[in-house]
Amino acid sequence: MADSPPYAITPAILARIEEIGEAIGRAEATGVIRDLRLRQINRIRTIRGSLAIEGNTLSEEQISTILDGKPVAGPLRDLQEARNAIAAYDRYTRWDPANEDDLLAAHAILMAGLLRSPGRYRSGPIAVMGQGEVDHIGPPARRVPRLMGDLLAWVGATDEHPLVTSSVFHCEFEFVHPFEDGNGRLGRLWQTLILTRWKALFAGIPVESLVHARQSDYYAAIRQSSEAGESTPFIEFMLAVILAALRSASSSDQVSDQVSDQVARLLASLNTGPKAAIALMAELQLSHRPSFRKNYLHPAMASGFVEMTRPDSPRARNQKYRLTPRGRDALLRIAGSA
Repeated sequence: MADSPPYAITPAILARIEEIGEAIGRAEATGVIRDLRLRQINRIRTIRGSLAIEGNTLSEEQISTILDGKPVAGPLRDLQEARNAIAAYDRYTRWDPANEDDLLAAHAILMAGLLRSPGRYRSGPIAVMGQGEVDHIGPPARRVPRLMGDLLAWVGATDEHPLVTSSVFHCEFEFVHPFEDGNGRLGRLWQTLILTRWKALFAGIPVESLVHARQSDYYAAIRQSSEAGESTPFIEFMLAVILAALRSASSSDQVSDQVSDQVARLLASLNTGPKAAIALMAELQLSHRPSFRKNYLHPAMASGFVEMTRPDSPRARNQKYRLTPRGRDALLRIAGSA
């Protein structure tokens, strides 16, 4: 048995695993995961969410157009990242989550045309920036092969719950930061791979989209785990995201179930065009920003109805929010059922 990375199973983690089990049962019972149209929508949301975390500016509509094989105007790097991600998510279920060759092959696909040597571990130091300062300095490059070998060996040998295994891998992978670039999107892809090997329905659950909606919390959980020297805070965060993704998917064929009155009001407000948070709050007659984010903005983004106009700079002063094609569709359905 390979040495286990440091983490603790807390009562909160155990409770969340039980809730996720129940949510999986409901998702399987609804049959939504067998709906090809919804699986395609969720695939687009998955790819767009993971790329947007890294600053990619393409919308769901643009990624959908690329999937259809049609030309799209946009920054060349963003377009290349999208094509690479589509190729990786097309074949990721063929990979073994404990196989190093598969991990390197996945990185080569994700970063093709973006790095000089995709599919190879970094050869120099690396620092992770956040809010204009260094958040984390990765281990020396000479230690990367050994650290990754140990981590993958643990993934292949552990009898830990896959929900925990996938989250621990994701957190430890980001700590090692084994590649020059592309670590975030590969870490998220590999967690989805581990989950899909456990339950096939995760191939159609847009976990990455909800991570994007909670991007600041995602980075905070990684930072907390790094400071604590164990993955526990990150496990708790990711299990909450996975649960939210499952609940969203299990009701995605019922707009009335999925869209709260608050989210419906937000969508209606955005129907006239992109708006800043302060403008939305004024229009909705709200004064408490945390309540606005919790009850209106975060659920709308988590469901893929709303997106940032500047996903590369989540806290930009000129940040605005706009409807996605999925959001416009939801708004039409709400109007039709009124």
